[in-house]
Amino acid sequence: MSHLKSREAILFGAILCLLFVVAARFPAFVAPGNLVAVFTDTSPLMILAMGQMAVILTRCIDLSVAANLALTGMVCAMINVAAPDLPVVVILAVSLALGAMLGAINGILVWKLSIPPIVVTLGTMTIFRGIIFLLTDGKWINAHEMSPHFTGFPRSDIFGVPVLGWIAVLVSVVMLVLMARTTLGRSIYAVGGNPHAAIYTGIDVGKTQFAAFVISGMLAGLTGYLWVARYSVAYVDIAGGFELDVVAACVIGGVSIAGGAGTVVGTLLGALFLGVVKNALPVVDISPFWQLAISGAAIIIAVAFNAQSGRSKGRVILKSAEHAQ
Repeated sequence: MSHLKSREAILFGAILCLLFVVAARFPAFVAPGNLVAVFTDTSPLMILAMGQMAVILTRCIDLSVAANLALTGMVCAMINVAAPDLPVVVILAVSLALGAMLGAINGILVWKLSIPPIVVTLGTMTIFRGIIFLLTDGKWINAHEMSPHFTGFPRSDIFGVPVLGWIAVLVSVVMLVLMARTTLGRSIYAVGGNPHAAIYTGIDVGKTQFAAFVISGMLAGLTGYLWVARYSVAYVDIAGGFELDVVAACVIGGVSIAGGAGTVVGTLLGALFLGVVKNALPVVDISPFWQLAISGAAIIIAVAFNAQSGRSKGRVILKSAEHAQ
């Protein structure tokens, strides 16, 4: 746990250094209003990373989150076009339920058919995008077709921070409690840490992984509505490639690809780091297209760092065992 805490401290320091470097060239970047804008811009990534974290902790991966987001967002937009007066609460309920259902499809395929998660989610990623095309025939839904309360909800301010940002905070708090204080949270860590030992303690590994996929799907669905409403547009390729950023946020935040290690705070810092990088690149005259390369490089570096620390931890255990003999 001390390793994770030190990782979080390093990451927090890296974010502060990055802000300091950018502020030296462009002081307005660290103005309170702009920092709130950066936080709001990063909120969808934070929400998705919370769900992805739960999945990765169980030794799985969900590559369908962005496609889930796109499909759920499109369905919410279509419902709004058909029934413009429908309350936002109903739209939110639909987005959560549909997202959870799509996540459950992934979970059942992994749990009941024992198909590797990367294969399942690569398949469903393509299927979900295909369904959007079948539903819309490739057509877009634009701002003028959406009702003002549908698009206005995530943008409305509470104490100077848009609702989108507050939802990211709420989701983080709920996940913090879930992972630290509930049986499911402890099961997720146990399954990722040592699935064989988890079975002996009475934990159903498949069911736990299924629950993680449902959580991930539900949060992807929620983000789907928020994304479409915030940007006032829905189309087939919405959030294309965003799953890479979501995995990167988790891995940079210290979530081990091997499962069982990682924290909510670390994941949030990983998402914020990527958010600051994305918003800072244009300011320092670097093309935003570099963001994908930076995300990919960050994943490799973080995985290498995690593997190295895991090896050194293994050596410490072996040494202590030798001394004991």
